[in-house]
Amino acid sequence: MTTPAGRGASSYALIRRVARSYLRPHVRTLAWSLACMGLAAAMTGAMAWLMRPVMDDVLYGKRTDLILPVGLAILAASVLRGLVSYAQVLLTNRVGQAVVATIQRDLFDRLITLDLAFFHARRSGALVTRVTSDVSVMRAAVTDTLIGLGKNLLTLAALVAVMVYQDWFLSLIAFGVFPFAAGFVVVLSRRLRAISRSIQSQTGNLAALLSQVFQGVRQVKAYGMEAYERERARAAINALRRLNLRSVRMAHLTTPVNETLAGCAICGVVVYGGYQCAAGSLTPGQLVSFIAAFLMAYEPMKRLATLNTSFQMGLGAAERVFATLDQSPSIMDAPGARALQVRQAPEILFEDVSFAYANGSGPALDRVSLVAPPGRVTALVGPSGAGKTTVMNLIPRLYDAWSGAVRVDGWDVRELTLESLRAHIALVSQDVTIFDATVRENIAYGRVGADPQAVEAAARAAQAHDFILALPQGYDTPLGENGARLSGGQRQRISIARAMIRDAPILLLDEATSALDNESEHAVRTALRALEKGRTTLVIAHRLSTVRAADKIIVMDKGHVAEEGRHEDLLAAGGLYAHMYHAGLKRG
Repeated sequence: MTTPAGRGASSYALIRRVARSYLRPHVRTLAWSLACMGLAAAMTGAMAWLMRPVMDDVLYGKRTDLILPVGLAILAASVLRGLVSYAQVLLTNRVGQAVVATIQRDLFDRLITLDLAFFHARRSGALVTRVTSDVSVMRAAVTDTLIGLGKNLLTLAALVAVMVYQDWFLSLIAFGVFPFAAGFVVVLSRRLRAISRSIQSQTGNLAALLSQVFQGVRQVKAYGMEAYERERARAAINALRRLNLRSVRMAHLTTPVNETLAGCAICGVVVYGGYQCAAGSLTPGQLVSFIAAFLMAYEPMKRLATLNTSFQMGLGAAERVFATLDQSPSIMDAPGARALQVRQAPEILFEDVSFAYANGSGPALDRVSLVAPPGRVTALVGPSGAGKTTVMNLIPRLYDAWSGAVRVDGWDVRELTLESLRAHIALVSQDVTIFDATVRENIAYGRVGADPQAVEAAARAAQAHDFILALPQGYDTPLGENGARLSGGQRQRISIARAMIRDAPILLLDEATSALDNESEHAVRTALRALEKGRTTLVIAHRLSTVRAADKIIVMDKGHVAEEGRHEDLLAAGGLYAHMYHAGLKRG
């Protein structure tokens, strides 16, 4: 769900939200920046005004006594303008960087609380772009707008004051073209904002493609798909290039329009001012001061016109950022949720549970009821897509059941706080995640702050200690992105060590030994049997040899519980389990 400041929001709503949420804490810094802008603008106006005494008094009036004072005044105005402009840029950029950091923190805080369904429906590259590229575009818009709008408007105001002071009617001629320029900018704004949305979207598409290729580079090379991926990347890059060129063409349409309108204004000023000087109604100093002010005002006017490009791109990025910030997690603590506290391994109970994935063709679980006895090992087996992993996902509330109840120690998991529920669970998945950190940090991720002795003990229990010592820096060896330096079996044993150090009363093993050779599997199974003692354990395995020793086996098929019992009993029953066993999986 999105608020009115989400996608499609009005410019005013977006600006108000940025100001209220992110600029308000920096009002004092912005006030100092505005003061610097005002002083710089005043100095610019003073320099234009000083052209009048230069012409009328020094050049025409032969007032040699004024040459040095007027020259020093111009120098002082220039130096002061340079100093306060520097201070103003520093102050404004400090605000811009603070806004970026705050938005990025808010975005990450929001994203990390969203449930798995949100991430499965979106590409990771697009989300990374949201936190990095989109926020950077917003920062550029904030700083450019604050600097450009404040400084240029104040400078323009000071110069207009000088022009009006010299001749008010001449000022009307000079600025008679302004309504035409403003109307053109308004029309251009709508198109620029739409193009900005397309650019940010395509940037996300490119980031997602690159992330996918780099993460799956082994498959790309193994299947000889370099040429195919090269063409895909080129197509995405070219699409982004075309959008950027379109944005440049649209943004810089203001240049010929502004130059033409400025030429018309200068022509009118010179013609009318020249006649006025000839008639004696205007002194040469007044005309030169007016023209100097007008020429100095042209740059601020041009910057204000081009500022719209950055501003519209920032609004487009802000729409995407706020649309993400306004996402609400579907899985959260219920009002009055209690903390789970168990002193011994709890029972896990499914009561008539049904569940379907948003993009699935049918229910993943259909009125499933099962019991995992406390302190025992319960094995889930069945063909692919039977619902085994879904059962695992519902216990820590990675998803919520659509109907029925999942209970831990008698409590519906929806009545428990997420933090306390998940603190009682250790997970070893088939898809092992290794972080770009050291071996020690990866193992200690299961219990942040664990001492080195505990980390080493967990590694020994997972049969990982020996290969860790063989690494260049032992436990302090950086593993690279997703453990690129480790074999599949080594990565799995790091994951098992992470679960061991967590010391949780509930253990979920999802294909935990599938990547290990026979020797390693035997060693890890020995370690896992020790870990399973006194814990409620659910294990998934296609290799039925890993579940023979389970206290209970639950056979699943097409989202239902097909049968349950012990290994020998299920074989004797001659059902699905026996069919799978005799089909050859017993040697897997």
